[in-house]
Formats: sequence, structure tokens, C-alpha cells
Amino acid sequence: MPDVALSLNSPEIEKIAQLSRHTSIAVGFVEVSADYRFFNSSLYLEDGMIRHVHRKVYLPTYGMFDEQRYLARGEQFRAFDTKFGRVGMLICEDMWHLSAPYILAMDGATTIICLSSSPGRGITAEESLGSTSAWQKLTSTTAMFLNSRILYCNRVGYEDGVNFWGGSECIDPSGRVCMRGKILEEDFVLAQMEEGALRRERIFSPMMRDENLLVTIKELRRIEKERDV
Repeated sequence: MPDVALSLNSPEIEKIAQLSRHTSIAVGFVEVSADYRFFNSSLYLEDGMIRHVHRKVYLPTYGMFDEQRYLARGEQFRAFDTKFGRVGMLICEDMWHLSAPYILAMDGATTIICLSSSPGRGITAEESLGSTSAWQKLTSTTAMFLNSRILYCNRVGYEDGVNFWGGSECIDPSGRVCMRGKILEEDFVLAQMEEGALRRERIFSPMMRDENLLVTIKELRRIEKERDV
């Protein structure tokens, strides 16, 4: 872990920042902090600078995963402004906790970027990978419930006998797949997102308009208080 970790002011990150003058970039890396903690982090870079840093909050410790053994946990979910509107970032397991994309959406994100290293696990009745099917259901359902675009980028290839299945995809605010990469193969995925699609979906299905944040906060505080008792 220490051998590959980078600080935010490292030459490698600076080079990516310079490249972002031409195109906005989202990238994942192992971050080392000033106090020598290591994080599974993602960056959003635009116009030659870092716009946002997200440190993975939920580190899995089940099955083949043991991230908490090596990494520190992030402590926040925050949306941020870009030239493409307000965006939020998640890393892999974060997406499986309902509160994470919900918080980003309530913070104004209309696009959620999820960077992932999902291994191939299980076989469905249709003889496809179980993890592939589960992720595709998750991204589509999250987009539909939050009236938000989901950009999902997954690793592909093999490492130490573990297979990563790829299948990166773009989901529109209705839950429809705009574009999906090849499964189990490297691919270059291009998708066009229209602002009009977001507008139409939020008018037709205004869940975010009607979401009552005050009720949510009140009930969560009640649950927290009752658990403390």
C-alpha cells in the first residue's frame, strides 16, 4: 500500500490535473494523508485543478474483501459544482448503502459517478455473473429513485486469480441504460447525456421535488436516540 500511495500534491496527480484542462477527469487512487493514513480515494479534476476529493466511507470486510485492514475510512459525502452541473462521487461499496447516493442527491447532485473494482461472483439463473446482474439492477434503481444520472465505471481484467467484469455504463434519470461497455472485455465507452432528459424525468416523476428532508432528519434522530437508550 505505501508503495503506490500518492499525496494530493504529487507529480502524478499534477500531471492529471494538467490534462483536465482539456477534458474533465474522474480517477481513483490510493491517497496518503499528511498524518500517514491511507485512503481509497477518487478525484474529480477540471480546468487544471482538483475540484473534489472523495474518500471511500464503506470499506467491506466480508467474503474476499478486507479493506479495513489496510485503509482508513472517509467520513463524508458531498456534492460539488462542475461545468456539467452538480455532481457526487462514490466508490464501489459506498453505492450499496442507500444513504450514500441519497445524501448526494439531497445535496443537489444530478449526476453520481461511481468508480468500482467489482469482481465476478456467482451465476444467475440466466447464467450471467451474479455480481454483474446485481450492479446493473442497483445503478438503474438508484437512478430511477433519485431522478439522477449514474455514471458507473468498473475495472476489467484479472489480478491474483480474481476476475473483474467491466461493464461500465451510463444510466439516465429514468433508470434506462444509455450505453454499456462489454462484459469481461476491455472497452471504450462513449455516451451522450442530454440535460433535457433530466428535466423531463424530474417533471414526469418528481420524487426529488417531493422528498421531505426534515421528516427524514427527524426520524433518524428519533432512531438514534432510541438506540442510545
